[in-house]
Amino acid sequence: MKLWKRNAVVAAIVLFVCVAVYLNWSYQQEAADTGKTLGQATLVDGRTKDPLLSAASAAPGESGKPAETAGASTGYFASARLNRQQARDSALTMLQDTVNSDAADAAAKTEAGTAIETLATATVSEAQIENLVIAKGYADCVAFISDGGVSVVVSATENGLQDADVARITEIVTGETGVPASQIKIIEAEG
Repeated sequence: MKLWKRNAVVAAIVLFVCVAVYLNWSYQQEAADTGKTLGQATLVDGRTKDPLLSAASAAPGESGKPAETAGASTGYFASARLNRQQARDSALTMLQDTVNSDAADAAAKTEAGTAIETLATATVSEAQIENLVIAKGYADCVAFISDGGVSVVVSATENGLQDADVARITEIVTGETGVPASQIKIIEAEG
């Protein structure tokens, strides 16, 4: 009787494993048939408020702009973000190599560690500035923080940047970074 119970438990476990393998296989086949990657989100109407994705997902002319300018400003902003990220990755790699190097002295390692922290702080502040400016109703924005101040590039508006726009963006930047208004440059990107 004991042997029968053990064999029944083993058979049940084998059956459950076989069912799990089959379900996993059938789910993967279903996902492959739809052409989607697991975890990939799809919006109901295919639209997004993400400025990096909006040019790629919108049909030409669908965003209310003419087809030839639908992705022009987004292209600049995407390119600027990509260039900024590549430069930052390169600098971060060099700094991390210094920190991890056996040949570097303690002062160089400390200085490189401080530079990494500064870089991380600037990255977070730039992202916050960009998100807050976009939340205020501007189509797109990219911020650059350096030792000399902060530069903010915003997408062109219908009437151009007004004094109220400049004041609003300056307030966001000073609140986020503590940089005085005299060290803030706000540039309107031409469409």
